[in-house]
Amino acid sequence: MAAVRRHRADLLAALLFAVLAGWLTHGLWPDPGGRTLALNPEDQTLYEWFLAVDARALLGDFDLLTDRLNAPDGVNLMANTTVIALGVLFGPVTLLLGAPVTFALLAAANLAGTALAWYLLFHRTLRARRVAAALGGGLCGFGPGMVSQSNSHLHMTAQWLVPVIVWLVVRLLRASDPGPGTPDGTGSTRTTGPNRRRLFTSAAGLAGAVSAQVFIGEEVLFLAAITLLVMAISYAVADRDLARRALPGFAGGLAIAAGLALLVLGYPLWFQFAGPQGVANGMFTPAYFSADLSSWWTVSPLSVAGSDESARLTTGPAEYNTFLGWPLLLVTAVCAIWVGRRRLVFACVVAGLVMGALSLGPEVVLGGTRTAIPGPYALIGGLPVVDGALPMRFALALLPIVATLLVLAVDRALRSSGRARRLVPLAVGVALLPIFPAPLPTTGRPAVPEFITGGHWRQCVPSGGVLVAVPLPTPKEPGPMRWATAADAGFGLPEGFFIGPYGRGGTAAMGTFKQPTSALLADVARRGDQPAIGDEQRRQAARDADFWGASCVALADDAPHAESLRATLEKLYGPATRVADAWTWQV
Repeated sequence: MAAVRRHRADLLAALLFAVLAGWLTHGLWPDPGGRTLALNPEDQTLYEWFLAVDARALLGDFDLLTDRLNAPDGVNLMANTTVIALGVLFGPVTLLLGAPVTFALLAAANLAGTALAWYLLFHRTLRARRVAAALGGGLCGFGPGMVSQSNSHLHMTAQWLVPVIVWLVVRLLRASDPGPGTPDGTGSTRTTGPNRRRLFTSAAGLAGAVSAQVFIGEEVLFLAAITLLVMAISYAVADRDLARRALPGFAGGLAIAAGLALLVLGYPLWFQFAGPQGVANGMFTPAYFSADLSSWWTVSPLSVAGSDESARLTTGPAEYNTFLGWPLLLVTAVCAIWVGRRRLVFACVVAGLVMGALSLGPEVVLGGTRTAIPGPYALIGGLPVVDGALPMRFALALLPIVATLLVLAVDRALRSSGRARRLVPLAVGVALLPIFPAPLPTTGRPAVPEFITGGHWRQCVPSGGVLVAVPLPTPKEPGPMRWATAADAGFGLPEGFFIGPYGRGGTAAMGTFKQPTSALLADVARRGDQPAIGDEQRRQAARDADFWGASCVALADDAPHAESLRATLEKLYGPATRVADAWTWQV
């Protein structure tokens, strides 16, 4: 009980963050399987499938090259944003209650967990007052970019390890600093040297946190690393004495951390870039996924003061990464000036300007118009690893940077006795109000056929076999992947929604090539017309089924133009067998 009393305020902060996260995602909770995030349902389907596949690790059925999608080639899980660590950690929930429940839980937990982790860092490492730390943690966890990415991007919102990484880097720096030294009475200065034990434990902890983050979300780790690099350089410029004293130990600690992490990550990273179905490049165009300069001072459509009209300033509802609004930008700038010449403030300002500039991409866009002005991203675009990140997501680094500046200002104000004690927190609160998040829009989705949920699929395909769900899943219409998700990924599917080496020259692409029979069935599902079927089409259908390694073809009653699809399939594969609410063909 003493521990509870001692940490009562921290527990209250955790509760408030959890309640806010639950409220923002409450549209999913009445029926996780029957509800979906309205602004990005396709990615939700994808991540639920990821979670189902990841959970199979608890059943001893898991490989970095999964055969449960894109049969027969499979999918490289490291080359996709598969949140493996989260999927395994929450595997019991997935196996017991289903992947949609796990998805809803993580959608909320990532927001609350990130906010709480930053709160603890601000309070315990910066020694900020709890009110200031809570404001900063709330911005980090529930800022516009985080809420926007909550539209199905679990790999981007799972940022609760980032404050841990920051803390370990700070701990490593402090352990590496022998101090300015003290006179020894002979005219010389004596130093105690770095704290080697603390240095090694910090390096080991950093290796562990980095390794875990790779299996949660590599892009978040990349953005954190770039931000910390810029801040470290800026801090060293501001305090050259510290840099000179701590650099040998700090560099050595980072080398130890890198070596330990490489022991864990060497093979998975090789597998990601050079293994089967691996890709060595990003598939998204930096010029398209660049932040509009005017979006920085605009309020997000997902904030209480936002407008749907501002959605035109970005590529989609999951990428409102920059929309901080002019009140917050103005107050942050004033706070940075008011806090004064502190090394941390200087490092935050420099890092904020650099990451914000990089978010603009290779060419500055203003109000939807390309200006032909080169953006700083053009200097690093095309570099290995860099081209796998979307420029506009560099803006996500601004949330903790802005939060840090606000925390420093509010904390200083709360420790003062003048008018600033009231005015600064009030100004910060007023600036944050317009970007307070609104609940994520949700909508209903079709039920998974009873053919799947009732386990009847086992009459059609053996466990681990390949089931052809008609029409086949695609990146734009991945619905049949929900069948596999509901069956705990107990069978494989051809084609689907994933990243694989199907672009020109083996470069990254979304999805794969359609086989002729798949293309034919997709056309029937789209138009409803029944094509002429002859011996050549039947032979091709047999070849495609053999290529996929399929045991069974299944058509649910709620498929688009189901009657036309059934007639076409019977011409291709013969008479159907009725199983629950689906028609099936053994092939």
